[in-house]
Amino acid sequence: MMKTAVVIGVGPERGLGAQLCKRFAGNGLHVIVAGRTQSAIDVVAKEIASSGGKATAVVTDATNERHIVALFDRAGAELELAIYNAGNNTPGRIVDMDATYFEQSWRVVCFGGFLFGREAVKRMLPAKNGTLLFTGASASLRGRAGYGAFNSSKAALRTLAQAMAKEYAADGIHVGHVVVDGAIAGDKIFQRFPDAASREDSLVSIEGIVDAFEFLYRQPQRAWSFELDVRTSKERW
Repeated sequence: MMKTAVVIGVGPERGLGAQLCKRFAGNGLHVIVAGRTQSAIDVVAKEIASSGGKATAVVTDATNERHIVALFDRAGAELELAIYNAGNNTPGRIVDMDATYFEQSWRVVCFGGFLFGREAVKRMLPAKNGTLLFTGASASLRGRAGYGAFNSSKAALRTLAQAMAKEYAADGIHVGHVVVDGAIAGDKIFQRFPDAASREDSLVSIEGIVDAFEFLYRQPQRAWSFELDVRTSKERW
């Protein structure tokens, strides 16, 4: 049977989620491409198929428990890799922030990560094998003025991932976290800021980030890492 991977948080073709799907499909996994927009995930799945890989597009709300359970039911017992790439950038001053806005940031980043991680581990435990990876950000490690909702959500996700890494290592499940410290050189940043192409060397390479995920996926049990951080040489940290 072909091993499966689930990647959630797939959007534009030149986005991290899509490039993760392509990389692991190229490594011989049947990739379940999950995201909120049917047209976007269909493009990724079709491109994988046209390159000789196997992919299935599934519209999924990361905060919906029923959706997440169904997503992993689709992946089946052959699940080998699960990547939580869902997230949102939610800027704003705390005193001006609506409670619903703050809560939604936490639901997408942390609560969704909990649902996804729980269901992934459930499928991996019988075989005592699998890799579960989470996408982090600069906000995972420090608070920043004007980003209290995003900072607290990403920090909570990192702590959840670390707890899971310690809780399930003895069961053969590798849980990891990739800190992306900076803006990614992808469709989202170029669409929002057209002049970003002129300073692309200050943006984090998507291929480099994907390399970090693949490195964690390939680590042997006697040399596991929990976390990698990826940034440009120009980033002040």
